Parts: sequence; structure tokens; C-alpha cells
Amino acid sequence: MEGRVQVLFRSVLADAEPVILDEYDDLVAAAAAMPGPRRYVSLVPTQLNRMLSSDRDVAALATFDVILLGGAAIDPELRKAAADVGLTVVATYGMSETCGGCVYDGIALDGVALALAADGRIRIGGPVLFDGYDGQPDLTEAVLEDGWFVTSDYGRLDEDGVLQVLGRVDDVVISGGVNVSTRAVAARLQEHDAITAAEVVGVPDEDWGQRVVAILMAPEGAPSLDAIRDFVSATLPRTWAPRDIVVVDKIPLLSNGKVDRVKVEQIAATREVRQ
Repeated sequence: MEGRVQVLFRSVLADAEPVILDEYDDLVAAAAAMPGPRRYVSLVPTQLNRMLSSDRDVAALATFDVILLGGAAIDPELRKAAADVGLTVVATYGMSETCGGCVYDGIALDGVALALAADGRIRIGGPVLFDGYDGQPDLTEAVLEDGWFVTSDYGRLDEDGVLQVLGRVDDVVISGGVNVSTRAVAARLQEHDAITAAEVVGVPDEDWGQRVVAILMAPEGAPSLDAIRDFVSATLPRTWAPRDIVVVDKIPLLSNGKVDRVKVEQIAATREVRQ
């Protein structure tokens, strides 16, 4: 909700009348109602993925100068699919504490500073930062350090200062003493021809500390666990490969289109897994 409010604030500051999708029957109607010579739409990856399956939505999206895509990791295949139909996508990175997106396709806005903490966490500085959490001075002190906001995301800066977001701190599962990037494993699983969507989480385990479990959508049938482990370990460490898989009809989502991580973890912990 906070991210959507930031979009409205920016429209007001730009003296532009925002158009809210929920107030219209569909994207086509909302796009038709937008005035102005420059037009932008803010979406999350799940929304864009769904819209690409509709010719009417694609035609409406083509009327925008840029599609600002944020709120979750962006599958490279999704960006390619958008580009293949002539859509321009820019990945945004930011959060409520930075007044929304402040890094576009890895490049910080003017006046915004980017750095990495010693542990690899992304740090952001500049006038976009919030003053603190209302009534929570301890939490504020924990994330604001010497004028920097220390995010909950790991990142990498290339030689040109372009940021690559590697994943959230809580996207790392410690299994058998090994740090496993669940985001990287999920991205690899989605490269499999039989898998249309994947999420990877850790569940408590007496032997491993946390057991890596993959939640998969595979309409034509999922590969065996051994095949999944071999597929993952072809490009990633074998120790990162899921030890269990659960096949579902749909990945649970929140109302804003983001993955419902709580429900995903519940599914991983309570449903019978395929050994």
C-alpha cells in the first residue's frame, strides 16, 4: 500500500493528475483516461506477466512511454517478453523509507547515493530518506547509520556503479551451515521447461537447521526431486538444491500482486512433500 501512495505523491508533486486502475473497469479504460504528453504506468511483475497474455492489455501498455516495474524480483524472461512486443520496461528499486523508487535500472537518481555495507547490504543516502519510524526509535536507530539507510537487501555494484539487487536478507536460508540464496534457486527453477512459477523457502529441520523446499507450478507435471536437484546443481552449488518439492496449482499472492511469503512458507511446512 505504501508504494502505491508514493506513486500518488509523485504525481501531485509533478502537477499531474494520477489515474488509479481500481477506479476503472480495466487497464484499457484507465489508459484511455490518462491525459498529458508523457505517460507512465507503475506495475509489479505479476501484473505485467498477466497483462502480456491479453492483446488488449498489451495494446494499452504500448501507449505508455515507460512501464515502471518494481516491488519484486524481475525475471529476465519477463523483460524479454515485454521487449518482444515493443514495450519499454524500467526496473525500479526503493521502498517506503526512500520515498519509493530511487534507483532506475541500477542507476540512482540525482542526489541519491548508493553504497554497500561490509556484509553486502545495500545502503542508500540522500534527501529521499525518511526521518524515522513513528514511535519506534530503536528500529530507526537500527537502520539509519551516519546518514545512510541500511536496507534488508544484498546487492552488488559493478565497475560503473550500476546496482544489481541480489535478494533480501531473509531470502538467504542457512541449511547445513551453508548460505543458500532462495531467490537464485527460484530463478534457476523457472528456467526449466516444465515449471511455470517457483518459490523457494526454508523450513525448520532437526538435521539441517533449515530444509530448502521448492514450491512449484508445473501444469504438465513436475520433474522428480532428483531431476530437480540435478537441474539446479548444473549451474548452482549442489548444496543449494531443494531437498523437497511441493507442486501447487497457483502460487499464493497478496492483493498487490506480490507473492504471499507467509502462505508459501505454510504450504512448505504443512503439505506433504515429494521425496
